[in-house]
Amino acid sequence: MSHAKLMNNYFDPNSVYTEEDFRRHFRMRRHVFKHLFRDVQHVNPYFRQKRDRAGRLGFSPHQKVTVALRMMAYGSPANSMDETYGMSESTYLDTLEQLCDTIIQVYNDEYLRKPNQEDLKRLIRKAEDRGFPGMIKSLDCMHWDWKNCPTGWQ
Repeated sequence: MSHAKLMNNYFDPNSVYTEEDFRRHFRMRRHVFKHLFRDVQHVNPYFRQKRDRAGRLGFSPHQKVTVALRMMAYGSPANSMDETYGMSESTYLDTLEQLCDTIIQVYNDEYLRKPNQEDLKRLIRKAEDRGFPGMIKSLDCMHWDWKNCPTGWQ
């Protein structure tokens, strides 16, 4: 039942939530989720739906990827989504670990590497265009005035 609700809310063609809602809830655009979902499901059999020993269907791939992303996006504890998705705390934690390991495996060479010179030039140009010159040289942004900076960070 939680799979059907999840699909109706976010993934069906006439889903309850709009693209903007999806982005706010998942902290990514729907097409990025779909790309990640497809890659993860292709590489790791954990993210394919299986039957248990009694013949009942287990959690859907959408449920597994969603709970792991929500835990990462919001810093949610594993037991905070029990009633929504019906998984045990250990299943949440296993799912999160599986997703993290798979993301590293799939995207390490392209996205999780140190930036090369071409990447740095592109990032510097983008930062300068947005009014943050020298941002790469000073990632802590200490040179930037923030009038509403919390006093503990000043």
